[in-house]
Amino acid sequence: MDNKKKVAILGAGVMGTGIAQTFAMKGHQVKIIYVYDDKERAKPLETMKEGLQVLADNGVIESDTIPEILERVSCTESLEEAAEFADVIFECIVENLAVKQDYFAKLDGLCPETTILATNTSAISVTEIAEKAVHKERIIGTHFWKPAYLMPLVEVIKTEYVSEQVVEATYGLLEEAGKCPVIVQKDVPGFLANRMQHALFREAISIVENGIATAEDVDKAVKNGFGMRLGVMAPMEVIDSGGIDLTYSIHDYLFPHIESSTKPSPLLKEKLDEGKLGFKTGEGFMKWSQEDMEASQKNLIEGLIKVARVLDRI
Repeated sequence: MDNKKKVAILGAGVMGTGIAQTFAMKGHQVKIIYVYDDKERAKPLETMKEGLQVLADNGVIESDTIPEILERVSCTESLEEAAEFADVIFECIVENLAVKQDYFAKLDGLCPETTILATNTSAISVTEIAEKAVHKERIIGTHFWKPAYLMPLVEVIKTEYVSEQVVEATYGLLEEAGKCPVIVQKDVPGFLANRMQHALFREAISIVENGIATAEDVDKAVKNGFGMRLGVMAPMEVIDSGGIDLTYSIHDYLFPHIESSTKPSPLLKEKLDEGKLGFKTGEGFMKWSQEDMEASQKNLIEGLIKVARVLDRI
């Protein structure tokens, strides 16, 4: 008897499709819920098929498994149908608090009390998202990282209301799906990983802004330096390995000299005002041709597969 949870995804965009693919690959029945103009604009099954083919081309899965994976996925415009179907619903829609609150209130009213309702928000307070619902104890944050079908990390964010049973069930479901969940004990801005990532981004931009190094060399330094090590030995282990005393001494000397602004960089604002938005416009901190952008995305996917394979994470 198949005891795998039935999973519904609210939203057919890139993240929703990636999460749907993740669970379909692990044998779950998945239902994608179209919202807004998803039915006309999004093509989740085609996108998923392309993603699966990339995995097959790189030897992660067998090509002949793609049809059976896709057969596990269906689409609907009906919240009622999804509520009746799902054991867990992952929300992946626009980053707008009011919209999310309304959808969670609707789902809370439609779903059995045992259904877990999870939001994939990367920025908005999960506690606030739950405010309009009655059964707040079953609403939880699950922040996947893009591409969701390749990146192991999922941040499981507790709210002021969530029950430990829901936390444990969500954690277990994600582990069973091959993910590496981490518990965020407090519902704070940026959760866990984005707080660290954007602290790095702030310093990287500051280095360019202050003429210490070019954008290209900043990226080279990360890719060929500590960035290579992070997948094997991350900050807290590095600190313990080198010694608390050494880290204290470095911080005592270095911290007065590194970026500590609580506002976005003036250089970032300057780029914004000039319309230099990166891939969207062909230029940001660096210039990007269409060929460069396509190569970057291809390199990302294939590089992640290689890294995951070497680290035994895929």
